[in-house]
Amino acid sequence: MCASDWTVREKPYDLRERWLQFACAIVRVVQFLHTQGPTATALCDQLLRCGTSAGANYEEADDASSDRDKLSKRRIALRELKETRFRLRVLRATGLLTAEHDPVLNENAELVKILATIIRKSGGSKTKNT
Repeated sequence: MCASDWTVREKPYDLRERWLQFACAIVRVVQFLHTQGPTATALCDQLLRCGTSAGANYEEADDASSDRDKLSKRRIALRELKETRFRLRVLRATGLLTAEHDPVLNENAELVKILATIIRKSGGSKTKNT
């Protein structure tokens, strides 16, 4: 993803790498928002936390102590991605993010779908409304 045009250049097959790239994109969005005034700056902290924590929770699931623990951590990652989606949508709807940032919103939506599918196929079909 290039910071100047926000376009996702490659989508790695390795989900850990994709989560890392997404977290880096969130950091760049937050850096951009810091230039957009006090309201945007106030919203940055929450976006930074949820946008980077999804990947961290997904990676943490790899070292889970049980299948149940792994599923729990993946569900936490999904919740964080959904919170990120909401916050990005608010920023987009208010004009603090523009159409040029849509690739970040689109990547978030794809990651939600991917992780919801992983959870559903691993027996945790508690996530029907993605």
